[in-house]
Amino acid sequence: MEPKEKMVWTNNISLPPPSAFDLRGRQSVRATFKLSPKAIEALSIVAAQLGIKQKSIFDHLIEDARSLMLLARKIDSESLKVQERVQKTFVISRKALISLEKTARKANASRDALLEISLQRLLPIISRERDKHDRRKRILHEIRNFLDKGLELLAKSETDLGHDDPTTVNFKSAIKALTAAQNAISAFVNKGEIIENFDF
Repeated sequence: MEPKEKMVWTNNISLPPPSAFDLRGRQSVRATFKLSPKAIEALSIVAAQLGIKQKSIFDHLIEDARSLMLLARKIDSESLKVQERVQKTFVISRKALISLEKTARKANASRDALLEISLQRLLPIISRERDKHDRRKRILHEIRNFLDKGLELLAKSETDLGHDDPTTVNFKSAIKALTAAQNAISAFVNKGEIIENFDF
């Protein structure tokens, strides 16, 4: 038996090392913002539909200082008029929070307003996901019809050939797999119902 190779730790790697600043920037911190209910709902919908953490969405939207500054120039009192704001604490990376606060100071804007307008970038994603949700519902309906016909055929196979016949046994396994798939798809569609009532 050949001896296992040992990993040799060395300081002679030619690639540049990660900076301590970048590594610390990935730390998670808690930050409280006052946002409109619609902005909070948009964040929740995208996180649920795409199966990613809200923190990842924040990091993607606000770590890019250049994009943030472009958005900051679009902030005006009319565009950010909302009847209600909700105070909510989120988990966000330190780097994203620093980027948000730095840009807000530079643009002389509130960080809440800057985050609010950044979250509006999620609207096209929600629109696409709602369209896909509608199509999933239609396909799920067809899958249910297909499963119903399969169950009828399985019952016929059991009657004509018996429960232990290889045709019945194999077809029953296929129906079980289809039932499991239908249940999983149904659960995902049900979870996506939140997107149906989102008001653009």
